Amino acid sequence: MELIRALRLLKLNSVSTAWVDAVWDLEFTHTDPLDPVIEEEIKEDPEVFKTIYMQLLPFSNEDDDNTQSVWVVFGENGVSAKTLVAVLSYFILRAKTKSPSLEQRLCGLQAASLYFLLLKIPGSVANKVYHQILFDTCLNMPLKCWPQDSGKKRKKDSLKSSQGDPKTGKRSKPPKKVSEEMEIDDDEDDEEEVVYFSAQDLLKLREGIVLLVRTLLRLLERFSLRDKPQSADSCVQVIFYNYIYRILPELSYHGLGLLCSTIHGEGDEVSMGYSKKNHSLILHIVDKQREATLPLLRILVQHICHQMVEKSEYRASGAQAVGKLMANMPCQDYAAIVKWLYSYSRNNKVAFRMFALDVAMVLLEQSERDVDDTVDPELAVFLPHRFLVHNIIYNHRNDVSPTVRGHALHCLAQCLELGSQNATKCVHELFSNSMYITTETLTLFKKHVSDPKTNARKSALETVMSLLKHGVISCSAENLSILSDRCRDPAVSVKKKAMQCLMDLLAVIQEAWLRGVLPAVMDSESSVQEKALECLDHVVIAHIKSQGKYRDSDASQKLAWELLGLLCEKCQDLSRYFSKAFSVWAPQQKFTPTFVNGLLSHTEGERAAAAWLLLAKIASCSPKLNYGTILDTWENTIRSPVVSVTMTCHILSVLGDIASNLNDDTKSRIVDDLMSWLKTFSLPLEVISSCVDTLVRFARSDNTQDTLFLNRFCGELVSVCESYLSGVILQEKGAENINEDLLVKHLYTLGAASLHCPSKVGKRIFLLVQSVLTPSEQQPGEDLPASQPLSQFKPNSMPTVVRAHAVITLGKLCLQHEELMLKYLPVFARELEVGTELAVRSNVVVVMCDLCVRYTNTVTRYIPNISACLRDKDPIVREQTLIMLTNLLQEEYVKWKGALFFRFAIALVDPDPTIADLCEYCLVDLLLKKSPLMFSQHFIECIFHFNSYEKHKKYNKFPQTESEKSKFSLKGPQNQGKRFRIYRFLLKNFTDEQRFNITTKICQDILASFVDSELPLDSDGSELLADTFDILSLKEMKLTAMSGPAAGEEPQEDEMAMAKAVLQVAQKKLVSQVQKRNFVENVIPIIISLKNMLEEQHSPVLKHLMAYLQVTMQEYRSEVKELFAADEQLAAEVEYNLKQFEKEKQQEQQQMENQLANFTLSPRRNVSQAYTCIGK
Repeated sequence: MELIRALRLLKLNSVSTAWVDAVWDLEFTHTDPLDPVIEEEIKEDPEVFKTIYMQLLPFSNEDDDNTQSVWVVFGENGVSAKTLVAVLSYFILRAKTKSPSLEQRLCGLQAASLYFLLLKIPGSVANKVYHQILFDTCLNMPLKCWPQDSGKKRKKDSLKSSQGDPKTGKRSKPPKKVSEEMEIDDDEDDEEEVVYFSAQDLLKLREGIVLLVRTLLRLLERFSLRDKPQSADSCVQVIFYNYIYRILPELSYHGLGLLCSTIHGEGDEVSMGYSKKNHSLILHIVDKQREATLPLLRILVQHICHQMVEKSEYRASGAQAVGKLMANMPCQDYAAIVKWLYSYSRNNKVAFRMFALDVAMVLLEQSERDVDDTVDPELAVFLPHRFLVHNIIYNHRNDVSPTVRGHALHCLAQCLELGSQNATKCVHELFSNSMYITTETLTLFKKHVSDPKTNARKSALETVMSLLKHGVISCSAENLSILSDRCRDPAVSVKKKAMQCLMDLLAVIQEAWLRGVLPAVMDSESSVQEKALECLDHVVIAHIKSQGKYRDSDASQKLAWELLGLLCEKCQDLSRYFSKAFSVWAPQQKFTPTFVNGLLSHTEGERAAAAWLLLAKIASCSPKLNYGTILDTWENTIRSPVVSVTMTCHILSVLGDIASNLNDDTKSRIVDDLMSWLKTFSLPLEVISSCVDTLVRFARSDNTQDTLFLNRFCGELVSVCESYLSGVILQEKGAENINEDLLVKHLYTLGAASLHCPSKVGKRIFLLVQSVLTPSEQQPGEDLPASQPLSQFKPNSMPTVVRAHAVITLGKLCLQHEELMLKYLPVFARELEVGTELAVRSNVVVVMCDLCVRYTNTVTRYIPNISACLRDKDPIVREQTLIMLTNLLQEEYVKWKGALFFRFAIALVDPDPTIADLCEYCLVDLLLKKSPLMFSQHFIECIFHFNSYEKHKKYNKFPQTESEKSKFSLKGPQNQGKRFRIYRFLLKNFTDEQRFNITTKICQDILASFVDSELPLDSDGSELLADTFDILSLKEMKLTAMSGPAAGEEPQEDEMAMAKAVLQVAQKKLVSQVQKRNFVENVIPIIISLKNMLEEQHSPVLKHLMAYLQVTMQEYRSEVKELFAADEQLAAEVEYNLKQFEKEKQQEQQQMENQLANFTLSPRRNVSQAYTCIGK
């Protein structure tokens, strides 16, 4: 018989049984070398496998009833199927070695084809020919045997070369394969040499692949993959891999039809795997059999959506696939899918909601469909782009998942950037109502830019920027502040994003840009500082050119000068940040003589103020300046009847910088000018301060005479001020015709000058300033007494503004005279308590905090008086106090002692949201970094303090007046929201270790105190206990290690991230065990005792205890009876509550699934027939 003669060529009888058994035992993953003699005999006939193939082919036809069973033939002639498969596997695996030769590849392909043919013969499964690993290996043969570099040019000087970089000689990594097995194989081949093939060689390989694929397709007509999912997946990959597609497109089309047939299970799922790789096959079939395939097309879209994962790159490609498939649908089916997509977008799975947004964006890029007669009226609403924007994208702006929220906002911003005018118009419609813009919109975006999740905040910023950029919302100060405020966000990436958004809007929001970018130069993160400096350099410094090169038509130059102009006018409060930028640039020698001379050319004219601003910043670090220009400008300024405050201060700053380079005559002339100018007392206060500072800098330019210089000139100013104050206060009717402005300037000058000549300040000056604050009872003309006891600054005939400046002057005097400080410190404290004048109280806070730096030990005991101002009736005083105390705490002049922390925390619920935000920033970004344990150390006492509970032997025992207790109390149900705002804020910034420890401490110090009757369960105790259980129930109390990744957070794919994920799982398991042990040993006994006590007294706190147990026992759902074995009734109640909770969740889930199920499109009916027709 010809078949048996052909099989003898394989020398099957010569192969040892041990070798065959070893091959099968190793599951065809590896084979020992075949006997060399046998192998050479087999190779003598290169057509051996083809010959056997042709002889076996007739046996594979099931329709021929006359065909004898090949397995009977094998048995009659002593041919072992097991040995035959082992020998075939040897040649198949040889083709998968490193750099296989052409002969090995051809033999492998032919052996794989022969194996597929054996599987097609009826009875192959019964005769144990099928093996999944060998089957999958054969499927991968075309991918392995077809040279991947065949499209590249061969090097002229060698037959073999490296693939990749010719300099390194290393082979670049091949394209990423779709199966794990392929990835392993390719990794092994990273260093293999590439064998180049001639056109004739490639033709032979193509013929081998054609034979294999044709045999595979014949096999798939009869051989079911229904119960072989891994093999089915491998089959999909090999048939539709792009190399096969390039070689045999017609077989790929036929293969798709076969895989979609019912013999292999759900054809929809099989074809879905391919649709992500190559849409043309699907679309080709749709074009050929449109009516028959449309049901499959609809189901395919649904399956792609339902099998989508969270990885962004998969979502993007999947959304493109859905978009292309939907583009080929008629309007009726398109509208039906959009309706289904709307229900799908409300699914509980984060990945589904994210993917719905991606699909909506892809559909928005397509042309909008018009409603025609074929569309049902109820589906017509789903065709316009308006539905996608309003009902899918915008509706997810408040999604429970931060990732979905952020993505929805990102998509909303992208709608404005699309080429489609319809999408842009739809976004404008959302914000067309003016009332909506002014109220809800602002509230909405303020909420989102403060989102707990970083990515959500960044997306919200991007959306606000797009809305402003495209004129959807107005560029009002309030709207712009949303962006500029985020430049001080705790997250580095958000700060950078905010600055980038401001850069994109710079042309229309100059002030907001300055207020956002400039403070970032002092950020704690160096990368944020670098970004801010880069922005400043790019926008301002780089465009400063000489007067002759300035052009109004140059938008960049014009913008740079306009920004500097704003710094001279509206944004003067940003000056210190601007100075910080120049202090960083100074060592870099950034400002060349050319730059400085160009800047000097602008010192006259409309840009003079801005030019002097820059000169004031660079004068101390720039090369030699043109002193003549500076001195000429000073001469003009001193003689000008009109004084420009900002520019004059900058000129004076430059004079101070160049003082050491001036000769004595010039110095003397400038000092005389300054003294003459100061003694007119006609200058604005800012100029007075700058003049005195310049005098001091001139004195220090000659170190040998600075003290004499200051005593002479500053002493002269002190004497002039003393004479004027004596005339106003001591002379008869001197106070009746007060020039308020003149008196303020004398007081201000006195304070500024006295700091530099303390020896020239006598007691008479002290009493004169005191008399401005408190009326004396002495007669006019009499000398002032040596001392005057004070209890408070009592109101007198002096205006409030005068008294406020007198406080500042008195504070400066106290800085230089300790005995004066000791005398007036109690007066300052009393003024804070009972004073009625806002300006006076505000200045007293500043003075006392300055004195704390100079006299720390003495002033520290008055910190409670200062901190009491955090509840002042005026927001200005509260804000001033918050800032000053933060500075003192940062520099460690003040410690967290007494009630200071709790008073500071009260500012978190200040009625003014600006102050509340400032307090949050101060606590987290400035103070917590310095004292990481600060929140956890004070948390327990917060519960007692804010409930005004004083019956505990340890907590809330620091001294307070009744007035202070009342002022800082948050007791009662009316203040519960404020208390829990503070609790949540503190807990949110705990570490897991602190959360774990605080739970134990709460049980020991609060709950156990009630169990042991140390604390009475009265009304006050009940409120405290209810607060405690509600705190324990907060989600912020849950350990982050137990929470896992945030919902919707996209997983990382690199090895480090995977290792981290493994560690997190191990950590979670360990933490769970420790937490459970702590719960069993320390919490449950106390809870059971408290529950019994509360039941006996019918206390309303019992419901708070049960609510806490319901939340906590979610993690120990299956262990309720075991954990509460000591109280079966409590276990039953907890079990019942948990069941009710789960029942409610299931009902919600079922309701959502029903909504999707009610709209699932009809199942496929005979769709495979269409593919069968195409395959034929």
